[in-house]
Amino acid sequence: MRLVIGTNNSNKFKEIKHLMPKKFELVSQAELNIPSPVESGLTFVENAIIKARHASYKSGLPSIADDSGLIVDALEGKPGVFSARFGGPNATDNQNCEKLLKEMKEKKDRTACFHCVVVLVRNAVDPTPHIAQGMLKGELLQRPLGEEGFGYDPIFFLPAYKKTIAELHPLEKNKISHRAKAIRQLIRMIQ
Repeated sequence: MRLVIGTNNSNKFKEIKHLMPKKFELVSQAELNIPSPVESGLTFVENAIIKARHASYKSGLPSIADDSGLIVDALEGKPGVFSARFGGPNATDNQNCEKLLKEMKEKKDRTACFHCVVVLVRNAVDPTPHIAQGMLKGELLQRPLGEEGFGYDPIFFLPAYKKTIAELHPLEKNKISHRAKAIRQLIRMIQ
């Protein structure tokens, strides 16, 4: 089955491609020159549905899209759905991390949770999309560590592993990440 992945983020596409069974032929919306939609939702679920429907509408194919972000307890859930734009509309991963670390400077509670929602739509107007979710709990460091991954991975510490996500080998990350958990749940739903 051919599926379009509703993202222009090459790192996210690589992760999803690695996590999905090989029976699916995956193509990124970037390969099809599909621009990203406006993420106007207030929740991860709303934004994932917006992205999946958009990719399906533009490609004519079934689509998978995810919306994910970091929920920080001491910041009342921020950056949340605005994680990719936390440092500004066109912020880099480093700028997002810098802004978050600045806001966390005086905070004692450094607990946080990565949250991911993955949606599969069979077509752009699918009335019953498949919705799966995954979470990964950890703590925020005071400075980045590690070279792997992307986004907030260098400042997200996993106490059980004594490493940040950016210090994990990609194969190790893909066993435990919030996205991996959501994709595994989705696969169980559609089999």
